Amino acid sequence: MPTGLPDVKIIRHASAKQLRLRVFINEVKLTVPQHCSKRQIQQFLIQSEPWLYETWQNLILQKDNQSFPEEIFLFNRENALNIIVRQQKQRYIFDEENHVVFLNDQKNLKDFILMYAKIHLSRYLTHISQEIKIPYSNLQVRFVKSRWGSCNKQHKVMLNALLVLLPLNAVRYVCVHELVHTIHFDHSISFWQQVEMHDTNYKVHVKQLKEFQWPWWML
Repeated sequence: MPTGLPDVKIIRHASAKQLRLRVFINEVKLTVPQHCSKRQIQQFLIQSEPWLYETWQNLILQKDNQSFPEEIFLFNRENALNIIVRQQKQRYIFDEENHVVFLNDQKNLKDFILMYAKIHLSRYLTHISQEIKIPYSNLQVRFVKSRWGSCNKQHKVMLNALLVLLPLNAVRYVCVHELVHTIHFDHSISFWQQVEMHDTNYKVHVKQLKEFQWPWWML
């Protein structure tokens, strides 16, 4: 690997059908099928080296060239949320009525996003669950750099806290996707047919998720 590039973390995943790289400023993640050999992984990394280094350099330039956001848009709010950094004891203060969050440090924007996501994604998943009449057992909300959500065989759903920065329809699709997994624990034709029953434009929303760029202040 080129000098200075973060170490590559290899993640073996049972449902992975191909090798997939995700590049962040401080780490690189490579998701591989369960039975992928070390030789195949090494060859893939060698072939991907030019793209990998270019992508990493672009992330660094993006961070250096961008200022801290003055506002953010959240999936379930009509108005942008203004961001003000000031001296205060609390990490963040959310003035919901006036559409502003006060931070005592820029790094605490992630803390606010996580708090907001835990409250509002939980409410929204419950709403979608009742709407499409597919129950789930539990929900966990956290930051994940490799997926937008998951659902296990106990019907416990995980949602990525970063979803709150996406358009509402894309968030709804992820909720539908994970809820349908409580019925079809795979990505079979039957699974996608049921997803389409509840989201006829799901392919558009899948594209939105793939094209989403992590904000530099989250990396």
